[in-house]
Amino acid sequence: MGKKDKKSKTAEQKARVAAKQEKKAVQKEKKVKSKGTADSDAEDVDLDAIRAEYEQQQAQFLKITESQCEPPSARASATLIGSPSNSREILLFGGEYFNGALATFYNDLFIYVIDKDEWRRVTSPNSPLPRSGHAWTRSIAGDIYLFGGEFSSPKQGTFYHYNDFWKLDPSSREWTKIDTKKGPPARSGHRMTFFKGYIVLFGGFQDTSQQTKYLGDLWLYDTHNYTWYNPVLPPATQKPDPRSSFSLHPHDAGAILYGGYSRVKATASAGKTKGGSQALRSVLKPIVYQDTWFLRITQPQPDAPANVPPNVRWERRKKPVNSPNPSRAGATQVYHKGRGIAFGGVHDVEESEEGMESEFFDNLLAWNIERNRFFQLTLRRPRAATKRQVDDRNSKKGRGKLDEEELLRNLAALEAKGTLEAVDTPMDQVHDELDIALAKPVKPKVFTMPHPRFNAALAVLDDVLYIFGGTFEHGDREYTFDEMWAIDLGKLDGVQEIYRRELDDWQGSEHDSSATGTEDDEPSEDDEIDEGNAGVPLPLIGSQAQPETNDIVMPENLDMAIVDTPDVNIADTRPHPRPFESLRDFFVRTSTAWQDILLEKLRSGDPSINHSVKELRKSAFDRAETMWWDCREEITALEDEQEASGIGDIVSITDRNHDAGAVGRRR
Repeated sequence: MGKKDKKSKTAEQKARVAAKQEKKAVQKEKKVKSKGTADSDAEDVDLDAIRAEYEQQQAQFLKITESQCEPPSARASATLIGSPSNSREILLFGGEYFNGALATFYNDLFIYVIDKDEWRRVTSPNSPLPRSGHAWTRSIAGDIYLFGGEFSSPKQGTFYHYNDFWKLDPSSREWTKIDTKKGPPARSGHRMTFFKGYIVLFGGFQDTSQQTKYLGDLWLYDTHNYTWYNPVLPPATQKPDPRSSFSLHPHDAGAILYGGYSRVKATASAGKTKGGSQALRSVLKPIVYQDTWFLRITQPQPDAPANVPPNVRWERRKKPVNSPNPSRAGATQVYHKGRGIAFGGVHDVEESEEGMESEFFDNLLAWNIERNRFFQLTLRRPRAATKRQVDDRNSKKGRGKLDEEELLRNLAALEAKGTLEAVDTPMDQVHDELDIALAKPVKPKVFTMPHPRFNAALAVLDDVLYIFGGTFEHGDREYTFDEMWAIDLGKLDGVQEIYRRELDDWQGSEHDSSATGTEDDEPSEDDEIDEGNAGVPLPLIGSQAQPETNDIVMPENLDMAIVDTPDVNIADTRPHPRPFESLRDFFVRTSTAWQDILLEKLRSGDPSINHSVKELRKSAFDRAETMWWDCREEITALEDEQEASGIGDIVSITDRNHDAGAVGRRR
């Protein structure tokens, strides 16, 4: 982007890129300074009256209804999550849309049914009021909990932050408001996750249109005793700085936090006084964090009273190896198989008091939480089947592999349904599911990432990443993407378009049009527009324009950076996947080894190991799946290297001898 005029509101916008809601207050403040208070709606709009009107409209719904509809309209700061009760549904709630003049807030609950490729809208007489910047998370019991968010007047002159707490049953679509005493104060931009029977909430901010206060308080909600806890840590205890727009992921022993955004007070030069001395002024300096914190949660003893809170402790970890360079705000993360999957982000460079440049990204990264290392995920075109692979399908070994399909299907059903009796699937149901799969329309795929953006909503379901919306800025124009994409994290074989609509016209002012030129903002006939972004009137920014600048930069002190980073290949005798080996093939090859490991633990008296044969095989599959995903990035890199060398498959000596002819076996 070009330099901004001193009076341009975009310079202030960029300082709040990770918390879009905060940014709107500064926009309004700049507008008031330049145009006077006549345009302000701060004194003309009663937010309580607006929310009361929404409540009256909502009360007109007599029951919960669900109807098929078009995909959701463009919106930002919404929440997206895979349904805990149905592996074929994705839920979307809330959000806001700003067209340059007015802001619109939503409280729609949308359901995307993956198998049928259809959207459904849910209306209810009891649901949260319109909001954006809220947070939600699933619980270990399969419910979804939502807290907070913000609402503003149409011209964003006044703001309101929510402190209400809700539970959503993803099966019945029923909202339940949870009235608790001594809960967290109102906020938005916070994050939530779950640990056993607790909901974990941290951070966020409060915006009063005059100032922004960032929060660093920690709250735990006990879903069994219906109580909020606010652990008080000793003053000398290390803990994360107040922040918003960070990533908070579940962990077996608590939760893990990465990154975030805040603004802190600092001093800057204000020129020289009449006496010639240097004058200073107080400013708010934006900070993009790249630190990592582990929240260790220790549950009370079984015989402890019901109101005893758990013990918590923050532990600071080293900066992740291969952290994104440059640092970026608004790079949304979603949890998947022990990894944080991140997409997009924006990096601001303040060249002077009068100018700022921003770089947007479309990188897809995987942060391995246990090893504290970032990996870049790149799209890969599907490999053509080799002659040996085709022959294997008709061989005895190939038929033996096909026999494992039923086992894997049973394991998946056992994990989804939770009971062994529910595993057996009638053939009629299998054929019905096959008919649905065949009738499902084929979505187009492209081999370029979606346009650079920040604050996109992410969700993962069945190892598929879904990217909804997001924001991009150019000059004073703000683009809210009206689209959703899907990427198979196991195959990375392209980006699938779920739906995509053209962007609406911007209705705000464009102060820097004389400096940057409005005609230059549109791509010329000679500009190359990739197949994934055809028709989007946006400049190619970030890795689409300069891919070499967005690669992960290896730190100079790499050896020192990974001293305390565990490596699975060191003194690890567990089975590891091979290049070009699918999860199914890996489990078929190593199932016996994983079961031997579990039996050894069973002999040693490990109470976590089940005695049932079916449960034992399920546990073996779970461990194999964990190992396959944990090594996914390194194996993918090996596959790329070997494909570049002309190697398309890996054959072990054992497999080659097993497939040899009868004469060879007798010899």
